[in-house]
Amino acid sequence: MSQPFTAIATLIAKPGQQDALEQHLRALVEPTRAEAGCGQYDLHQDLANPLAFYMIERWSSDEALQAHDASAHIQHFRARAGDFLEHFELKRLQALA
Repeated sequence: MSQPFTAIATLIAKPGQQDALEQHLRALVEPTRAEAGCGQYDLHQDLANPLAFYMIERWSSDEALQAHDASAHIQHFRARAGDFLEHFELKRLQALA
């Protein structure tokens, strides 16, 4: 089993689609926070660029993140994301201090 880690997901909306992206991201928060292994799942929007959103996540293990990726709510999001999502990137971080 892997060690706990933090992840930062960067999601950029297509022009004019930030409200749709925000709505879909907000819908992910509650069910994700209820998942086993999720210690944090917080949605943020960039003050300088309203098209940019960030999920600050804390996972207990790689397996917990994999289960999240396979969850029904994430699969539903992915199926619709092409309508409103321009870019997605996930960075996994290890705390050093």
